[in-house]
Amino acid sequence: MSRRRGKAAEEEKADIDLTPMLDVVFIMLIFFIVTASFVKEKALDVNVPDPDQTESEPPKDKQNILLTVEANNEIWLGSSRIDSRAVRARIAQLFAENPEAMVIVRAHNKSSANTYVQIADAAKEVNAGIQVSLVPYEG
Repeated sequence: MSRRRGKAAEEEKADIDLTPMLDVVFIMLIFFIVTASFVKEKALDVNVPDPDQTESEPPKDKQNILLTVEANNEIWLGSSRIDSRAVRARIAQLFAENPEAMVIVRAHNKSSANTYVQIADAAKEVNAGIQVSLVPYEG
């Protein structure tokens, strides 16, 4: 019988008391909740005009410089064809008239990437801050 009591005594000693661990977990939880920084989300302020105000003329939109590259690598500015050597000069002239303009290259899917690179390089030579966008099309 002493053996049976010995096993029962060993089983009782093998139990783990989880109460101190739960106390530590709750203390850590409270600590993190208290020390957490709550960020106030910012919202956009929308300026809605008064209905009594008269409508003013909207500002004039900037005219972008649109160059079209055809499938045979011909470069067009509006309805006129431009030689690849004259692209830089035409962009410089149009950019001088409207410094806020952006160069947009509308290139055919079958056109050469080299033509687009020539136009982009010419645009960047005119002004380092100019943006060049590529808009592919299947004309």
